[in-house]
Amino acid sequence: MNKIAFLLLSTISFAQSVTKSIALLPDTGQTLSYTTTYGEDNDYSINTPSFTNNGNGTISDNVTGLMWQQADDGEMIYESAAPYCDALNFAGYTDWRLPSPIEGFSILNLQNNNPALNTTFFTTSVAEYWWTNKTQIGDNTKVWCTNAGGGVGNKPKSETISAGGTFKYHTRCVRDIVTPSVITNHFNDNGNGTITDNLTQLVWQKIPNTTALTWENALGYAEGLTLANASDWRLPNIKELQSLNDESLSNPCVNTTFFGGLGVHNFWSSTTLKPNTANPASAWYWNTQFGITTYDLKTNSNYVICVRGIPTLSNLEIDNETAKIKIFPNPFTSKLNTSYSTGIEIYELYDATGKQIYIGKNLDKQEFSLLTKGIYILKIVGSSTVFKLVKE
Repeated sequence: MNKIAFLLLSTISFAQSVTKSIALLPDTGQTLSYTTTYGEDNDYSINTPSFTNNGNGTISDNVTGLMWQQADDGEMIYESAAPYCDALNFAGYTDWRLPSPIEGFSILNLQNNNPALNTTFFTTSVAEYWWTNKTQIGDNTKVWCTNAGGGVGNKPKSETISAGGTFKYHTRCVRDIVTPSVITNHFNDNGNGTITDNLTQLVWQKIPNTTALTWENALGYAEGLTLANASDWRLPNIKELQSLNDESLSNPCVNTTFFGGLGVHNFWSSTTLKPNTANPASAWYWNTQFGITTYDLKTNSNYVICVRGIPTLSNLEIDNETAKIKIFPNPFTSKLNTSYSTGIEIYELYDATGKQIYIGKNLDKQEFSLLTKGIYILKIVGSSTVFKLVKE
């Protein structure tokens, strides 16, 4: 996390406690690229999903700190789901419970669908939906559910087979490995046009862009944003967007003390809908009426709210066997320097559209003063190291 996020000279907070049951918010798991425009989900790896098979029918999520049943418990009506988990004695534990929406959504893998799970760890079933512990505000006939296609939304209880419907709603129980803590202030207004979420440690743009944009233009807008003396803004992935959701609110489904400018809109995520073809046409968005996540054609226009947080690509440090590497200054005007060089590294420099500007060795001997102002991406060939740079 960039230190700027924590050096808050003036903050405004209001008592709004929230239970923190997840240590960190996992990445979506999307690893493939679907555009040459920088800023898509694949370009940022944030709390990479990591699981441990405990060998007893349970899976530990090493990012959230939660323990899950490896296989779900099959189809049942919603009224049976919570009591079932509460009474479950499994793998030597009796403190199982039904997950919250953010917890249920946290284990989904958006690189996969049907099911959108890591099936190396979680047993495949015929489930189409999985219950969570929240009903829709103002209508307790609807329940928040995650689905095998990768989304989360408010669905009628009556749709499951046991209630006379035609869909398969299953139950998967979860338990806390570490006792959840209580955060007194969910959000802080930093007084500079940004909001810090103390649950996820992400920093958000307070007032979203007022113009709806296509998905490609949304990526470009976010990558080019400079706000509160920071230039490492990006389009959030779909798990990050969903983490803002408050199921106890609607129209909009967020705390308007802090996000009063959000309104009721669709907000693009950086996450592409897992395609059945080589040319995916849709991306995930979050709707702020109730908080569902679903998808739209990338050529359609939706709204944008930007985020910054782990990892910041400006002055990114990475560890290798020999050294820590920094690229500086950032922003730059003509020269780029490295804190360490063997002379054999090959660098690739791209503009924000994905066009290659430079490839070669000896980066610090190159002159970049003629480049236009804007965002550039520097990669080191043969490694996963990526730097987001600002040309002034």
